[in-house]
Amino acid sequence: MKVERFFRVATGDGSSSSWARQDGESLRLLDRAPWATPSELDEALPLEGARLLAPVRPSKIIGIGRNYAAHAAERGQAVPKEPLVFLKPPSALIGPGDEIRIPAWVGRVDHEAELGIVIGREASRLPDPDTALEHVFGATCVNDVTARELQKKDVQFTRAKGFDTFCPVGPCIATGLDLGRLRVLGRVGAEQRQQGSTEQLIFDVANLIWSVSRVMTLLPGDIISTGTPSGVGPLRPGDVAEVEVEGVGTLANPVVAG
Repeated sequence: MKVERFFRVATGDGSSSSWARQDGESLRLLDRAPWATPSELDEALPLEGARLLAPVRPSKIIGIGRNYAAHAAERGQAVPKEPLVFLKPPSALIGPGDEIRIPAWVGRVDHEAELGIVIGREASRLPDPDTALEHVFGATCVNDVTARELQKKDVQFTRAKGFDTFCPVGPCIATGLDLGRLRVLGRVGAEQRQQGSTEQLIFDVANLIWSVSRVMTLLPGDIISTGTPSGVGPLRPGDVAEVEVEGVGTLANPVVAG
């Protein structure tokens, strides 16, 4: 299957935005979201130098906890018997190059490199996982930034994972990938800290979509962040956090005190 990449870019004076399809070194602007059967506009922009935004504006961001056995082990916790589901608010969303802001009072804050699944077709109460992948539009990179000490203190995840800027997403949405065989990497500066593959997911993408759809309706543009490989570690002001998903690209965000 042909791989295509879709971006959301700032246009005009930067106060408006447009979705776009990559065409070589250019971005062909679209009249609507790429999962909504768009038409291409006459306008194109060079990819180099374009101001890239988060490629989705989701109604909700669904996170999945401890979906790699090695990550569960490094956290000293058991592998879940069913998907461990939590939510990150859309207000946490930022795009490529945007700053991750760390409040001084929260303690340790970790990076979590993850494959993000972008929903392209409404999914509600799916009867089984067999048709779940029909509801996927494509794949993206997600950094599930987490205030680790608050997570441990609160037990549930809302506060630890819900801060503004704690959900970088991008740089694009890639379609046509084999979601079951993608390498996921996490780096801080030049140091590679995380390396895994979606072959190692405890609950694969189809099962995640099916499981979540039994609880809440998934809408086009929603994100499911599928869990992180082992190797999570702290972020500090001055760092640059990178998430790379095979076939998608690299999402990079500077870290600042906030």
